[in-house]
Amino acid sequence: MRVNANWSRIASLGLLGASLVHSAELSKQSKTLFDQSMTLMDDIYDSDAGYLNYFYYPLAADSHETRSSVWYSVGLLQRNQGSDRDEAIKIIKNVIGDQEKNQSVLWYGDYTKYPEQPTVASPAYAPVIYNSWDPNWRGFIGTALILIYEEFGNLLPADVKDLVMESLYNNTIGDSYRVGGVDDDNLYPAYSNAWLMRTVATSWTGHHLKNANMTSAGDTDAQKFLDLFDRNGTLSEFNGPTYAGVSLYALTIAAKYLSSTTSVIGRNAERVIQEIWGYESQLWNPNMRNFAGPWDRSYGYDMNKYVAIMSIWIWSLVGKEHVWQSKSPIWTMTHADDFEIAPIVAVLSNFHKKLIPQSALNRLTAFSGEHTYHGHTYAPPADYEPRNITTWLSSNLTIGTDSFNQSNVGGFSKDSSSFSPSVVQWIRPGGSIGYFNLYPTQTALQAEVSPYALNLTYPLGNSTSTFTFVLAANPLGSKRDISGFKDVDGLQIEVVGGTVNPVPEISFCGLLGGTCDIIHNFEFWNVTFSMDENSSDIPSVQFKFTLP
Repeated sequence: MRVNANWSRIASLGLLGASLVHSAELSKQSKTLFDQSMTLMDDIYDSDAGYLNYFYYPLAADSHETRSSVWYSVGLLQRNQGSDRDEAIKIIKNVIGDQEKNQSVLWYGDYTKYPEQPTVASPAYAPVIYNSWDPNWRGFIGTALILIYEEFGNLLPADVKDLVMESLYNNTIGDSYRVGGVDDDNLYPAYSNAWLMRTVATSWTGHHLKNANMTSAGDTDAQKFLDLFDRNGTLSEFNGPTYAGVSLYALTIAAKYLSSTTSVIGRNAERVIQEIWGYESQLWNPNMRNFAGPWDRSYGYDMNKYVAIMSIWIWSLVGKEHVWQSKSPIWTMTHADDFEIAPIVAVLSNFHKKLIPQSALNRLTAFSGEHTYHGHTYAPPADYEPRNITTWLSSNLTIGTDSFNQSNVGGFSKDSSSFSPSVVQWIRPGGSIGYFNLYPTQTALQAEVSPYALNLTYPLGNSTSTFTFVLAANPLGSKRDISGFKDVDGLQIEVVGGTVNPVPEISFCGLLGGTCDIIHNFEFWNVTFSMDENSSDIPSVQFKFTLP
């Protein structure tokens, strides 16, 4: 255990005094974001229960959800009209009331994923990490409680403020139980968003309670993160449209509330935020409203079709018109439940925007011209060596790749459905986005990118290896069936070299049928290139792309 649990002694020292707080001022962009998110959550809030209904995932009948309810309470306190304050207090008490109090279990200090769930580790409900219990809920809810305490403490009764601090104390102790590689936990410094949330919550709680064990633990975690980040100036969880947004959220909490302390993460958060936006803005194509690949973890293949937290940040900074092409309601998009974090992003947005270089902000609204990004990232223990990133961006076509040598298929998260090491995107006639992405099946890849060209090699592959691609279904009004690259809308794809059979097998992965399942609710065509049987060649394939 990294820190010692003794809440009663802390409370008796009288260290829970009020802090100077005020509600956040919202820009025009963040106000629009805030209002739209609150309209959605107002409609799904169950005042009788004091929780949000479980929205979108897993569309559970008659269930509520814990984490998003805390996010909603931030919005209620920010708005503070009518019964908003009372409802926020109800939510806070409910969520903290269900916090695990047994210090002997791994999920001590954690919160329920939904309040109706059976007791974790009861005979009917086995303790399965990231399933029946999620250790990252401590990070998400703990950092939200910090925001509530700092921004809206003047709206909370003294007993509720004490309750929040007690919860954060227990949260921090429980999070100290996490060790990467032990008990199926994957919390290493390379797990950027989760590591940063623990670091920030531990540091803030330690400084607020004057707990030397906690501040020391927070500083140790911060230095481990910085040692890894400063190798390449990139998050190890590289270019994730969702989780880069979470890392920025945690860092903003640190920059706003810890910069005046001796906290290591507080003193470094601003410059890390600047460096993240420095490379992310180079990968952003405002014409496509997408970050060019590669993506370490994504929940889809086109950010116009799913809600990514980085899209929410960009909306708060420069406006919704620069984020999504679609005018359809948010709830029609896949992964729409992540929009419930929007009140937190809106509250932090004005402060966060002041930390971003103007050059990076400019790149969010206007394409800066054809360019190639070269970078590196490193995520041990999955990566045996730093990965090489090369991404070429033009106004209507982007090609991004990741060369790697890893211990497992699917990257750090061991998830081939979210790890996209090679990504091609283009703007189709009518404005929609096409994509042609490599689905990982190997532990090593060598990739070369140049304008309109992509070369892929499996250095450890053999005759059984395949190159499998996720190809976007054509938009409405175009060819419904794809039997070859000649049928792809808006981009000519040619195989111009390599050792694979140049004629791929093509199948459909559909919502209601086909030969394979959809991924993150995206339908697609499965394009697979195979080697000749008994070939001794190293598997490779070379593509040329042409815009009509």
